[in-house]
Amino acid sequence: MVAQWLQSTGWIILHRRFSSRWGEIDIIAEYDEGSGKEQGSQEAGEEFFTSNSSLLIPHSPLPTPDSMLAFVEVKTRSSGSWDAGGRSAITPQKQAKICRTAETFLAQYPEKADYSCRFDVAIVYCQRISKNLTGVTANQEALATSSVPGYKFKLQEYIPAAFDFSIDNG
Repeated sequence: MVAQWLQSTGWIILHRRFSSRWGEIDIIAEYDEGSGKEQGSQEAGEEFFTSNSSLLIPHSPLPTPDSMLAFVEVKTRSSGSWDAGGRSAITPQKQAKICRTAETFLAQYPEKADYSCRFDVAIVYCQRISKNLTGVTANQEALATSSVPGYKFKLQEYIPAAFDFSIDNG
């Protein structure tokens, strides 16, 4: 759902679940405001990845000053979570692991090394849908929603540049 929302706002999904020995990054996305591509320009139904793959999508080889990579950490929680909806789970140690994994990505794909980079966090709320419940109450407007049998997911908050790390790929 988060990847679909990013695509709808003009981002191109490069990887899902990118892994290195340091850890995993849930989503790596690219945005190139200066490329001339319109937001959401992918064709309807076009799928860049399968549910178990992390296929890299070739994109603009030369970044513009507006080219951006986002390394996105997705935190999914149900009501009553003890860690502020996942926000407090992004500890300095977790941030360091994400940064090292981002460095690994940039080393594997040096054509992306000159892009500006940021670390985003997506907060997703998961609600179990009871068979006796006829409607779902929302206490806050969601950026996106999705459901699977028995559960409803809401992208409650998307935090761009949630934490800073300097990536030196040199």
